[in-house]
Amino acid sequence: MRVARASSEVAVAEVSQLAEALSPSAVEAALARIRPHVRRTPVMSVEGAAFGSADPVSLKLELFQHTGSFKSRGAFNNLIARSVPAAGVTAASGGNHGAAVAYAAACLGHRARIFVPTVASPVKIERIRAYGAEVVVAGERYADAALLCEAHARESGALVVHPFDSPYTIAAQGSVGLEWEEDAAEGLDTVLVAAGGGGLVAGIALWFAGRVKVVAVEPRGSAALHAALAAGRPVDVEVESIAVDSLGAKRVGDLVHAIAADLVAEAVLVPDSAIVEAQRRLWESLRIAAEPGGATALAALLSGAYRPRPGERVGVLVCGGNVDLATLAALSASPT
Repeated sequence: MRVARASSEVAVAEVSQLAEALSPSAVEAALARIRPHVRRTPVMSVEGAAFGSADPVSLKLELFQHTGSFKSRGAFNNLIARSVPAAGVTAASGGNHGAAVAYAAACLGHRARIFVPTVASPVKIERIRAYGAEVVVAGERYADAALLCEAHARESGALVVHPFDSPYTIAAQGSVGLEWEEDAAEGLDTVLVAAGGGGLVAGIALWFAGRVKVVAVEPRGSAALHAALAAGRPVDVEVESIAVDSLGAKRVGDLVHAIAADLVAEAVLVPDSAIVEAQRRLWESLRIAAEPGGATALAALLSGAYRPRPGERVGVLVCGGNVDLATLAALSASPT
């Protein structure tokens, strides 16, 4: 990360510490730390014709991770690498991060209180509760839940596990890229990664460090990273998308922006209709049940938001699978 591009809110005194904490070696250290607790998710090479590419596509199937998304990586790294107080841990989440923190806390013997907005999927809320965490449903959007989470942390002393703008979170999410590079037999030229708060795409970009082109993919109605890169700093955006429960951050953080400004090649936008079509293609072609956020990266190929050059070795990250059965039934019934 070239810290000169970091936003002015990142203190100069923290630069050297952040540079060490946010590096490929930090990604390797995070994976070594969390390896006993996470799955090494599969990589599948598939024919590109059904997925908007003339050439085969490498799918990294992170939806098969514990709790149904990549978020378990960051949750475990935070809880293992940091000191957890008696008050336990707390997090704000659209659903997937909360489930991951609840799961990691249960595995490691910590209390957890998770704040989720009213737009969170009932499926995800019940999953958080099933892992033993206390769930507080309040606020219309993730940003509202985050304010309540911060207030609880101040009052209780609980450890806040940030879903995206933390060195511990970013480095652990980067382990997805490390595994992908090792397991993609044909190699990778470009990877497409969905972005909400941006911790996942920042971590993967941190790992590849320019050796592989990293493209962030966002819904048109929830494009905090695209807006930050255009403005040269994190800015607030309006959030309205089918994928809002997982890609609904109102604003990316300073660390995410600093990394993305240097290492993410571009951020492309896709309509909700393309996200739904990506879900359907994954289900019909591969029987992969992806949630909207999990299918968003593929939507970039289907919609033409990203057009590979001939022979380009493209990878698509399918990052979440917390979708309800009614949605799957609707996708299966839709015309092919």
